[in-house]
Amino acid sequence: MASQNLKPNQENEIYDYLTPTHSPHSAHTANTRKRRSSSIIQHLEPDNIETKIDQSLNPNVNANWVHNKGAWVIHIVLIIFLKVFFNFISVLDNDWRWTLTNLTYNIGSYIMFHQVKGTPFEFNSGAYDNLTMWEQIDNGDQYTPTKKFLMLVPIGLFLISTHYSNYNLNLFILNGVCCLCVVVPKLAISHRLRVTLY
Repeated sequence: MASQNLKPNQENEIYDYLTPTHSPHSAHTANTRKRRSSSIIQHLEPDNIETKIDQSLNPNVNANWVHNKGAWVIHIVLIIFLKVFFNFISVLDNDWRWTLTNLTYNIGSYIMFHQVKGTPFEFNSGAYDNLTMWEQIDNGDQYTPTKKFLMLVPIGLFLISTHYSNYNLNLFILNGVCCLCVVVPKLAISHRLRVTLY
């Protein structure tokens, strides 16, 4: 009824107003938007030549500290500190004190080495923004002395916590799963691998 009262020009203007238009900006964003992968496991592409140049311009102070004196010792000191801290909680028996020491160290280690990406310093034009600290250590080389040490610490802590928890099956499984969650991301097969659950 209302369209019968409109003149032909007005009817075209309303039609043009109601139909969606494709602006150059929307076409540009549609072309530059990356397609989402249906897989929860993705492999990060190798760095291009510009990124490699940016990475080689300055030393990576975010990852090079692991080679300094005391950087290895601090892991042992942290484990001892955690064990002493949990010893003060009198409601826990020794089984749980060692298990909580293992869990706390591994959670902190996972967040530090495998969760946080990039660097807190702006010195290389964002060349490390997509890499975890583990991937930045030794420029991604696998099984260097530092990486071997950092892999052996959670394994050794797992063995100690399993022994002092008297090989309790439930605590063994808890400690084992926690150890695997920290050791598997350190393996060569996990290098530049991303698991996204959302």
